Amino acid sequence: MQCLSYQEARKKVIEACRELRYAPPIETVDLNDAVGRVLAQEIGADRDYPPFDRAARDGFAVRSADCQQIGATLRVIGEVAAGAGFLDSVSTGECVRIMTGAAVPVGADAVVMVEQTRAGSDGDSVVIERSATAGMNFAPRGSEARKGDVLLKAPARVGVAEVAVAAQAGRSKLRVYRKPRVAILSTGSEIVDVDACPGEFEIRNSNGASLAVQVRFAGGEPVALGSAADEMDALRHGIERGLQEDILVISGGVSAGKYDLVEPVLRDLGAKFVFDSVEIRPGQPTVFAICQGKPVFGLPGNPVSTLVTFELFAAPAVDILGGAEPRSLPLLKAKLATGVEQHAALTHFLPARLEWPKGEATVAALPWQGSGDIATVAQANCFLVVERTKLKLAAGEWADVLPRRGIL
Repeated sequence: MQCLSYQEARKKVIEACRELRYAPPIETVDLNDAVGRVLAQEIGADRDYPPFDRAARDGFAVRSADCQQIGATLRVIGEVAAGAGFLDSVSTGECVRIMTGAAVPVGADAVVMVEQTRAGSDGDSVVIERSATAGMNFAPRGSEARKGDVLLKAPARVGVAEVAVAAQAGRSKLRVYRKPRVAILSTGSEIVDVDACPGEFEIRNSNGASLAVQVRFAGGEPVALGSAADEMDALRHGIERGLQEDILVISGGVSAGKYDLVEPVLRDLGAKFVFDSVEIRPGQPTVFAICQGKPVFGLPGNPVSTLVTFELFAAPAVDILGGAEPRSLPLLKAKLATGVEQHAALTHFLPARLEWPKGEATVAALPWQGSGDIATVAQANCFLVVERTKLKLAAGEWADVLPRRGIL
């Protein structure tokens, strides 16, 4: 099977998951619990927004025709605060003191900021120290949305602004797609539980813990299956259990060693392999297959490899099976603080620090010991991407940076 670039492999994941035509179940959640979820309904405006001509500044509501000349003096006939109305109208030579968010009185067509005025000599007037134009410093009724307009479309991912929009439209509950359930299975006879005391040659199941967090960040619901020993029956049992969920993510057991049994077991279960190698480091022996109608990701077992390959390949599958469009890989650009050089003809993802010391993004790779060195990744806030087509980069060159989700 051909070894793919990470862009090609990611594209194949997206295509294969779309072909599943999976329709996620729908559930109703409280608005306060909706952040990160995917809308399964449209949210429409229940009235015009703003519902009145809304002042954008503290100042004075005026007729712009009265304020063509700097120094115009107007009589102050009242005051209007946010949440209140003004019963009279503004006539020639008059104005109303107004607060931000208040309704502009009838007859006024502009708001002059208080900083651009001074009190008149008689105490009942104000001197306007700038000219005014119609529409200045207020939002006309319906300028943001008209009653019946669609404010949020499905499927839209709910963030802070979307919560505010839904609240403004009077929606205390939202219909959303159920989070896809992602089974997480670690492999390896050396793996023990996190709270166990490992033997001399055993290691704790850090991948199970880290993948659960990545699943949550991606918008899924992790289903922890623990670990399976490097033995066909144990591994088959774990994989069969994982195939009961929407997505199965397996860490370890995908290299070419004697005890790497994930691919043989999947093949016995009828899996159709999409790819089993990607031109990246860490993470080259990544496997993606469709087995019994479910996406299955076999990720290399070293913890940095697992972290990187989940972000590159499994995250878009969580998006799609969660009812959303896959989000683009959030690559940023930054200048290299120091030069880097790699030798293997692969795209390298190097732990790095992205900073803005003088307002310009700069990135520096961190010294590390390879794909097992998760401690160094904990000191990084991103990965520096060194493309296989250009393995040597000089200080000052622009490079791609992949942020660590949840950190940067």
